[in-house]
Amino acid sequence: MRTDSPASQDNGIDAADRPLYDPFSWELHEDPYPVYAWMRENEPVYRNEERDFWALSRHADVLSALRNPKLFSSRNGISLETELWGPEAYKTSFFLAMDPPEHGRLRSLVSSGFSARHVRGQEARIRKAARERLLPLLEQGEFDFAGDYAAALPNDIVCDMVGIPAADWDLIRADTDLLNMREDGEETRPPGSVQAALRLASYFVAHVNELRRRPGDDLTSHLLDVRVDGRPLTDSEIVAFLFLLITAGNESTGKVIGNAWYHGWLHPDVKRAGLDHRPGDWTMETLRYDSASQMVARTVTEDTVLHDVLLPAGARVALLPASGNRDRRVFEDPDRYDLDRDTGQLISFGHGPHFCLGAALAKLEIRIALEEIGAHISDYEIDMTYARRVHSPHQRGFAVLPTSVTLRAKPRALPEQDAH
Repeated sequence: MRTDSPASQDNGIDAADRPLYDPFSWELHEDPYPVYAWMRENEPVYRNEERDFWALSRHADVLSALRNPKLFSSRNGISLETELWGPEAYKTSFFLAMDPPEHGRLRSLVSSGFSARHVRGQEARIRKAARERLLPLLEQGEFDFAGDYAAALPNDIVCDMVGIPAADWDLIRADTDLLNMREDGEETRPPGSVQAALRLASYFVAHVNELRRRPGDDLTSHLLDVRVDGRPLTDSEIVAFLFLLITAGNESTGKVIGNAWYHGWLHPDVKRAGLDHRPGDWTMETLRYDSASQMVARTVTEDTVLHDVLLPAGARVALLPASGNRDRRVFEDPDRYDLDRDTGQLISFGHGPHFCLGAALAKLEIRIALEEIGAHISDYEIDMTYARRVHSPHQRGFAVLPTSVTLRAKPRALPEQDAH
């Protein structure tokens, strides 16, 4: 049984050839998949000694850990950053940093707003929001697909859900975009990220106070009325809910839309099929091939052995669902971007009790975003000279994707064309 870094063992691997998995490295952000592939085949229980964590990269191991919160706990948070790790992680990550049953009790307070049935009823509203963002951009002919459309649409939807006035939606998105940004190799938040968090907290406090005076038909107003163990939620708990819903509700979704756009541009056959008649397949294969959600952390609660390596109680473990989605043991020829693939085993939205609350909404938003633009354009180009990636330990995607489009002679009609 090994108890130290596998790289230090006589396992036939030259230490110089061992790639570094460091989620804070900008170099890794450019393309983590070769590193993931090496980890899956050579070191499925990977050790980063300098940052003091382990990483699981195979589909079966990630899936098993996600299903077992008793052994792989969220009690210290889901982020490896020192400032976000520890027994008070719930103050920043709220119920994401809790285990059952507390996690389920708080999650249930908002779960009805994200049920499959409720989400299906939101299609017309999402289409309307997509068109309101998209049509002015198409008139320009050139625009930033990542910032002006992909990130804006899910932000509009979730801000509307929690009752934030439309005039403030872009301000909210600008600050949420800054929250998880990191300098190259740095764990701590840069000053701009800290300031954005403070601005959002101040805004959410004022928003809660305003809705206490004038409640509306929105999710925040609903939270003002709910009870947990017979008591109302405190303002700080409602603000924590808002942080979670808004950041989780728009960050990953927008990045997947941008990733789909980028991979369509790289693969002309995918682009044609996606724009013409396969936005759903384009959505699902992007979620598998290049998911926005790259890493989530857990705490091992007791000594456990995996692949002959001892994970000691209290160890920090990074789970890599984006690596699991490229595991050849589950997906044939996993590095091929294939719209005909069966994506039923993807783990982009997690699994178990922490399965993404907004998964159904996210898939619908991504599909509609791609479907709506496909109805209006026949082709597009990306200027990668000015494209810019997001640099986050958790999220993969683009902050900027300069795009030029070729309009169809006549837009295709889509469902709910006249929805209001």
